Amino acid sequence: MSETRRKLTTIFCADVQDYTRLMGADEEGTLAALKRCREAMGRLIESHGGRVINTWGDGLIADFPSVVEAVRAAVDTQNELAGFNARRPEDGRMLFRIGINLGDVIVEGDDIYGDGVNIAARLQASASAGGIVISSTVYDQVRNKVAVGFEFLGPLMVKNVDEGVPSYAVKIGDEAPPPQRPSPSRPQPAAEIAEARPAPAGRRLFAVLGVIAAVLIGINLLSWQGVFWARFPVLALAVVAAFAWNRSQILFNRKVTSLAIVALGMVGINLFTWTGQFWAVWPMLGIAAVMGLRWSMRR
Repeated sequence: MSETRRKLTTIFCADVQDYTRLMGADEEGTLAALKRCREAMGRLIESHGGRVINTWGDGLIADFPSVVEAVRAAVDTQNELAGFNARRPEDGRMLFRIGINLGDVIVEGDDIYGDGVNIAARLQASASAGGIVISSTVYDQVRNKVAVGFEFLGPLMVKNVDEGVPSYAVKIGDEAPPPQRPSPSRPQPAAEIAEARPAPAGRRLFAVLGVIAAVLIGINLLSWQGVFWARFPVLALAVVAAFAWNRSQILFNRKVTSLAIVALGMVGINLFTWTGQFWAVWPMLGIAAVMGLRWSMRR
Protein backbone atom coordinates (compact mmCIF):
# COMPACT_ATOMS: atom_id res chain seq x y z
CA MET A 1 0.00 0.00 0.00
CA SER A 2 1.34 3.45 -0.94
CA GLU A 3 2.27 5.81 1.86
CA THR A 4 -0.14 8.73 2.34
CA ARG A 5 1.20 12.15 3.28
CA ARG A 6 0.38 15.82 2.78
CA LYS A 7 2.27 18.60 1.07
CA LEU A 8 1.85 22.17 -0.11
CA THR A 9 2.15 22.33 -3.88
CA THR A 10 1.05 24.24 -6.97
CA ILE A 11 -1.57 22.33 -8.96
CA PHE A 12 -1.80 22.87 -12.74
CA CYS A 13 -4.93 21.57 -14.53
CA ALA A 14 -5.60 21.76 -18.27
CA ASP A 15 -8.16 20.48 -20.75
CA VAL A 16 -9.32 21.17 -24.30
CA GLN A 17 -12.26 23.45 -25.06
CA ASP A 18 -14.93 21.75 -27.24
CA TYR A 19 -13.01 18.46 -27.30
CA THR A 20 -16.16 16.43 -28.00
CA ARG A 21 -16.99 18.58 -31.04
CA LEU A 22 -13.44 18.27 -32.38
CA MET A 23 -13.54 14.48 -32.00
CA GLY A 24 -16.88 14.29 -33.79
CA ALA A 25 -15.55 16.35 -36.71
CA ASP A 26 -12.18 14.59 -37.13
CA GLU A 27 -11.34 11.84 -34.68
CA GLU A 28 -7.90 10.84 -36.00
CA GLY A 29 -6.79 14.40 -36.69
CA THR A 30 -7.92 15.52 -33.23
CA LEU A 31 -6.05 12.68 -31.51
CA ALA A 32 -2.88 13.52 -33.46
CA ALA A 33 -3.18 17.21 -32.54
CA LEU A 34 -3.87 16.35 -28.88
CA LYS A 35 -0.76 14.16 -28.76
CA ARG A 36 1.37 16.93 -30.25
CA CYS A 37 -0.02 19.55 -27.85
CA ARG A 38 0.46 17.29 -24.85
CA GLU A 39 4.05 16.60 -25.81
CA ALA A 40 4.71 20.35 -26.03
CA MET A 41 2.94 20.97 -22.73
CA GLY A 42 4.81 18.15 -21.00
CA ARG A 43 8.14 19.48 -22.27
CA LEU A 44 7.37 23.00 -21.02
CA ILE A 45 6.12 21.72 -17.66
CA GLU A 46 9.33 19.73 -17.18
CA SER A 47 11.52 22.65 -18.25
CA HIS A 48 9.92 24.77 -15.49
CA GLY A 49 10.53 22.15 -12.81
CA GLY A 50 7.04 20.64 -12.87
CA ARG A 51 5.83 17.05 -13.03
CA VAL A 52 2.96 15.66 -15.07
CA ILE A 53 0.93 13.57 -12.63
CA ASN A 54 -1.80 12.19 -14.83
CA THR A 55 -3.60 12.51 -18.15
CA TRP A 56 -7.11 11.40 -19.05
CA GLY A 57 -9.14 12.02 -22.18
CA ASP A 58 -8.27 15.60 -23.07
CA GLY A 59 -7.19 16.54 -19.52
CA LEU A 60 -3.83 16.88 -17.81
CA ILE A 61 -2.77 17.54 -14.23
CA ALA A 62 0.70 18.53 -13.04
CA ASP A 63 2.28 19.97 -9.94
CA PHE A 64 5.13 22.41 -9.34
CA PRO A 65 7.27 23.16 -6.29
CA SER A 66 7.38 26.81 -7.48
CA VAL A 67 4.25 28.93 -7.94
CA VAL A 68 6.08 31.35 -10.23
CA GLU A 69 7.36 28.56 -12.49
CA ALA A 70 3.87 27.06 -12.72
CA VAL A 71 2.46 30.34 -14.05
CA ARG A 72 5.41 30.79 -16.41
CA ALA A 73 4.87 27.26 -17.72
CA ALA A 74 1.18 28.04 -18.32
CA VAL A 75 2.01 31.28 -20.17
CA ASP A 76 4.68 29.55 -22.30
CA THR A 77 2.24 26.74 -23.05
CA GLN A 78 -0.50 29.07 -24.24
CA ASN A 79 1.96 31.09 -26.33
CA GLU A 80 3.38 27.98 -28.02
CA LEU A 81 -0.05 26.48 -28.63
CA ALA A 82 -1.22 29.80 -30.09
CA GLY A 83 1.48 29.44 -32.74
CA PHE A 84 0.40 25.85 -33.40
CA ASN A 85 -3.27 26.85 -33.74
CA ALA A 86 -2.48 29.79 -36.03
CA ARG A 87 -1.66 27.25 -38.76
CA ARG A 88 -4.93 25.37 -38.32
CA PRO A 89 -8.44 26.24 -39.58
CA GLU A 90 -10.47 28.23 -37.09
CA ASP A 91 -13.00 25.44 -36.45
CA GLY A 92 -10.20 22.89 -35.91
CA ARG A 93 -8.07 24.76 -33.37
CA MET A 94 -7.16 22.95 -30.16
CA LEU A 95 -7.53 25.56 -27.42
CA PHE A 96 -6.58 24.56 -23.89
CA ARG A 97 -7.97 26.02 -20.67
CA ILE A 98 -5.59 26.12 -17.70
CA GLY A 99 -6.31 26.53 -13.98
CA ILE A 100 -3.64 26.93 -11.29
CA ASN A 101 -4.02 26.75 -7.52
CA LEU A 102 -1.64 26.68 -4.56
CA GLY A 103 -2.95 24.36 -1.89
CA ASP A 104 -2.36 21.62 0.62
CA VAL A 105 -2.99 18.20 -0.94
CA ILE A 106 -2.92 14.52 -0.01
CA VAL A 107 -0.17 12.57 -1.77
CA GLU A 108 -0.60 8.85 -2.36
CA GLY A 109 1.99 7.28 -4.59
CA ASP A 110 2.26 9.46 -7.70
CA ASP A 111 -1.25 10.92 -7.35
CA ILE A 112 -2.55 13.94 -5.41
CA TYR A 113 -6.03 14.48 -3.98
CA GLY A 114 -8.02 17.02 -1.97
CA ASP A 115 -9.70 20.41 -2.17
CA GLY A 116 -6.53 21.97 -3.59
CA VAL A 117 -6.91 19.76 -6.68
CA ASN A 118 -10.67 20.35 -6.91
CA ILE A 119 -10.15 24.11 -6.84
CA ALA A 120 -7.55 23.93 -9.63
CA ALA A 121 -9.97 21.87 -11.74
CA ARG A 122 -12.77 24.39 -11.12
CA LEU A 123 -10.49 27.29 -12.06
CA GLN A 124 -9.57 25.47 -15.27
CA ALA A 125 -13.25 24.93 -16.12
CA SER A 126 -13.91 28.67 -15.70
CA ALA A 127 -11.03 29.73 -17.97
CA SER A 128 -11.69 30.93 -21.50
CA ALA A 129 -10.41 28.96 -24.49
CA GLY A 130 -6.66 29.57 -24.65
CA GLY A 131 -6.79 31.27 -21.23
CA ILE A 132 -5.41 30.84 -17.73
CA VAL A 133 -7.23 31.37 -14.42
CA ILE A 134 -5.41 31.36 -11.07
CA SER A 135 -6.55 31.45 -7.45
CA SER A 136 -5.79 34.34 -5.11
CA THR A 137 -3.19 32.18 -3.31
CA VAL A 138 -1.28 31.98 -6.61
CA TYR A 139 -1.87 35.66 -7.43
CA ASP A 140 -0.42 36.79 -4.10
CA GLN A 141 2.82 34.94 -4.92
CA VAL A 142 3.27 35.96 -8.56
CA ARG A 143 1.68 39.39 -9.05
CA ASN A 144 5.04 41.21 -9.01
CA LYS A 145 7.17 38.38 -10.36
CA VAL A 146 5.67 37.48 -13.73
CA ALA A 147 5.50 39.92 -16.67
CA VAL A 148 1.79 39.46 -17.35
CA GLY A 149 -1.37 41.28 -16.33
CA PHE A 150 -4.21 40.07 -14.16
CA GLU A 151 -7.96 40.67 -14.16
CA PHE A 152 -9.93 40.04 -10.98
CA LEU A 153 -12.89 37.73 -11.71
CA GLY A 154 -14.48 37.68 -8.27
CA PRO A 155 -15.12 34.73 -5.96
CA LEU A 156 -15.55 31.36 -7.67
CA MET A 157 -17.89 28.88 -5.98
CA VAL A 158 -16.35 25.41 -5.57
CA LYS A 159 -18.12 22.24 -4.43
CA ASN A 160 -17.40 21.31 -0.79
CA VAL A 161 -15.75 24.71 -0.15
CA ASP A 162 -17.91 27.08 1.96
CA GLU A 163 -16.30 30.32 0.85
CA GLY A 164 -15.91 31.46 -2.75
CA VAL A 165 -12.36 31.25 -4.10
CA PRO A 166 -11.17 34.66 -5.39
CA SER A 167 -9.82 34.12 -8.92
CA TYR A 168 -7.85 36.07 -11.51
CA ALA A 169 -7.53 35.72 -15.28
CA VAL A 170 -3.96 35.94 -16.54
CA LYS A 171 -3.73 38.43 -19.42
CA ILE A 172 -1.11 37.35 -21.95
CA GLY A 173 -0.04 38.56 -25.36
CA ASP A 174 -1.75 41.71 -26.65
CA GLU A 175 -4.20 41.64 -23.75
CA ALA A 176 -1.57 42.06 -21.05
CA PRO A 177 -1.35 45.49 -19.37
CA PRO A 178 1.99 46.65 -17.93
CA PRO A 179 3.25 44.47 -15.05
CA GLN A 180 2.17 45.66 -11.61
CA ARG A 181 4.84 47.31 -9.47
CA PRO A 182 5.26 46.75 -5.73
CA SER A 183 3.74 49.46 -3.59
CA PRO A 184 6.22 51.52 -1.56
CA SER A 185 4.06 50.80 1.46
CA ARG A 186 2.94 47.38 2.66
CA PRO A 187 1.77 44.85 0.01
CA GLN A 188 -1.94 45.08 -0.69
CA PRO A 189 -3.79 41.90 0.33
CA ALA A 190 -5.93 40.16 -2.28
CA ALA A 191 -9.08 40.95 -0.28
CA GLU A 192 -8.32 44.69 -0.44
CA ILE A 193 -7.66 44.46 -4.17
CA ALA A 194 -11.00 42.75 -4.67
CA GLU A 195 -12.76 45.41 -2.60
CA ALA A 196 -11.04 48.19 -4.53
CA ARG A 197 -12.15 46.83 -7.90
CA PRO A 198 -15.87 45.95 -7.77
CA ALA A 199 -17.48 44.39 -10.79
CA PRO A 200 -18.94 46.90 -13.27
CA ALA A 201 -22.30 45.11 -13.14
CA GLY A 202 -22.40 45.65 -9.36
CA ARG A 203 -21.67 49.35 -9.73
CA ARG A 204 -24.47 49.70 -12.27
CA LEU A 205 -26.94 47.95 -9.97
CA PHE A 206 -26.05 50.22 -7.04
CA ALA A 207 -26.40 53.28 -9.27
CA VAL A 208 -29.85 52.14 -10.50
CA LEU A 209 -31.06 51.42 -6.97
CA GLY A 210 -29.75 54.81 -5.79
CA VAL A 211 -31.59 56.62 -8.58
CA ILE A 212 -34.83 54.75 -7.81
CA ALA A 213 -34.53 55.62 -4.11
CA ALA A 214 -33.89 59.29 -4.90
CA VAL A 215 -36.90 59.41 -7.26
CA LEU A 216 -39.19 57.84 -4.63
CA ILE A 217 -38.04 60.29 -1.96
CA GLY A 218 -38.51 63.18 -4.41
CA ILE A 219 -42.05 62.06 -5.25
CA ASN A 220 -42.85 61.69 -1.54
CA LEU A 221 -41.58 65.21 -0.75
CA LEU A 222 -43.25 66.85 -3.76
CA SER A 223 -46.60 65.25 -2.89
CA TRP A 224 -46.17 65.63 0.86
CA GLN A 225 -49.28 64.94 2.91
CA GLY A 226 -47.63 64.47 6.29
CA VAL A 227 -46.56 60.83 5.74
CA PHE A 228 -43.07 59.72 4.74
CA TRP A 229 -44.25 56.59 2.89
CA ALA A 230 -41.03 56.34 0.83
CA ARG A 231 -39.12 54.97 3.82
CA PHE A 232 -40.41 51.42 3.22
CA PRO A 233 -39.47 51.06 -0.47
CA VAL A 234 -36.14 52.78 0.25
CA LEU A 235 -35.47 50.26 3.03
CA ALA A 236 -36.33 47.41 0.63
CA LEU A 237 -33.92 48.86 -1.98
CA ALA A 238 -31.21 49.12 0.68
CA VAL A 239 -31.68 45.44 1.57
CA VAL A 240 -31.51 44.46 -2.12
CA ALA A 241 -28.30 46.50 -2.50
CA ALA A 242 -26.82 44.84 0.62
CA PHE A 243 -27.55 41.35 -0.73
CA ALA A 244 -26.05 42.30 -4.11
CA TRP A 245 -22.90 43.51 -2.35
CA ASN A 246 -22.78 40.33 -0.27
CA ARG A 247 -22.79 38.14 -3.38
CA SER A 248 -19.48 39.61 -4.59
CA GLN A 249 -17.66 40.45 -1.33
CA ILE A 250 -14.91 38.14 -0.04
CA LEU A 251 -14.05 39.78 3.29
CA PHE A 252 -16.68 37.99 5.42
CA ASN A 253 -18.59 34.72 5.48
CA ARG A 254 -21.48 35.39 3.09
CA LYS A 255 -24.00 33.21 4.93
CA VAL A 256 -23.36 35.00 8.22
CA THR A 257 -23.47 38.38 6.47
CA SER A 258 -26.83 37.45 4.90
CA LEU A 259 -28.27 36.80 8.35
CA ALA A 260 -26.90 40.14 9.56
CA ILE A 261 -28.57 41.93 6.61
CA VAL A 262 -31.91 40.29 7.45
CA ALA A 263 -31.52 41.35 11.10
CA LEU A 264 -30.80 44.96 10.14
CA GLY A 265 -33.79 44.94 7.79
CA MET A 266 -36.04 43.84 10.65
CA VAL A 267 -34.63 46.58 12.88
CA GLY A 268 -35.44 49.10 10.15
CA ILE A 269 -39.04 47.86 9.87
CA ASN A 270 -39.39 47.97 13.67
CA LEU A 271 -38.15 51.58 13.84
CA PHE A 272 -40.29 52.72 10.89
CA THR A 273 -43.42 51.22 12.48
CA TRP A 274 -42.52 52.15 16.06
CA THR A 275 -45.33 51.68 18.57
CA GLY A 276 -43.21 51.76 21.72
CA GLN A 277 -42.07 48.12 21.55
CA PHE A 278 -38.76 46.85 20.19
CA TRP A 279 -40.08 43.49 18.90
CA ALA A 280 -37.14 43.04 16.49
CA VAL A 281 -34.99 41.94 19.43
CA TRP A 282 -36.53 38.43 19.28
CA PRO A 283 -35.78 37.59 15.63
CA MET A 284 -32.37 39.23 16.12
CA LEU A 285 -31.74 36.93 19.08
CA GLY A 286 -32.67 33.91 16.95
CA ILE A 287 -30.37 35.04 14.13
CA ALA A 288 -27.55 35.66 16.63
CA ALA A 289 -28.03 32.11 17.94
CA VAL A 290 -27.80 30.67 14.42
CA MET A 291 -24.67 32.71 13.72
CA GLY A 292 -23.13 31.53 16.99
CA LEU A 293 -23.88 27.90 16.17
CA ARG A 294 -22.32 28.24 12.72
CA TRP A 295 -19.22 29.86 14.23
CA SER A 296 -18.85 27.16 16.90
CA MET A 297 -19.27 24.37 14.32
CA ARG A 298 -16.62 25.91 12.08
CA ARG A 299 -14.27 26.11 15.07
